[in-house]
Amino acid sequence: MKFAISSRGDQTSNALKMKIKNYLIDFDLVLDEKEPDIVISIGGDGTLLYAFHQYIHRLDKTAFVGVHTGHLGFYADWVPSEVEKLVIEIAKTPFSVVEYPILETIVRHIDGGKEVVYLALNEATVKATEGSSLVIGVDIKGQRFETFRGDGLCISTPSGSTAYNKALGGAILHPTLEAIQVAEMASINNRVFRTIGSPLILPRHHTLLLKPEKETDLVVTIDHNTVVHRDVKSIQCRVADEKVRFARFRPFPFWRRVRDSFVSDHK
Repeated sequence: MKFAISSRGDQTSNALKMKIKNYLIDFDLVLDEKEPDIVISIGGDGTLLYAFHQYIHRLDKTAFVGVHTGHLGFYADWVPSEVEKLVIEIAKTPFSVVEYPILETIVRHIDGGKEVVYLALNEATVKATEGSSLVIGVDIKGQRFETFRGDGLCISTPSGSTAYNKALGGAILHPTLEAIQVAEMASINNRVFRTIGSPLILPRHHTLLLKPEKETDLVVTIDHNTVVHRDVKSIQCRVADEKVRFARFRPFPFWRRVRDSFVSDHK
């Protein structure tokens, strides 16, 4: 089996990277950073997001597993003290794979219909350029739902629902649900302008289409990667055909992770 390791870059994570690398090579596994079967992420959720985008071209062939060296993360389910156990599991045990839905975002431009396709593990956000409010039509399944006015919109995956989406008041979704969620950023609601004022959860077969009210530049962020798009015609968001694959060597109880991360345990 071929493996690659992604490190956050701090001293602790780099030391664990070398340790895991040497152990796996001793077990006759092959280090292959171009076409790995499994990618071990060492750091936090941000490190795994980086690894996801690094291998986004082979999501159907590469599985991810995370070791967290900082705060408890939703994607990293192993701790440094378990490294030896993890190495043995990788080397000796056929792992099971769980697949989670991700987000497809297509940005279309006015000039000649140019379009750019992105995949996101956590979320995509759409904002106006600095100093402006976002004024954009929101179509769901081909019909106008509302005209949004405010700071921006966040479209998240179920596995990303515990990230920025939650900070915006969005719901926490189980990561296996095939859906996307739309959460508002500081919407303008008064006697003239009105938005739904609530997060929306759209199933796989519903497509979200955002249409600027006029030719404009928009700031689109995909998992912390920000791009300014000029003269945007529309932005389409839906559940992607691709999925992210995680290698599982033991149960990974999602709701227990939610409780440990966000709910005080008084026991």
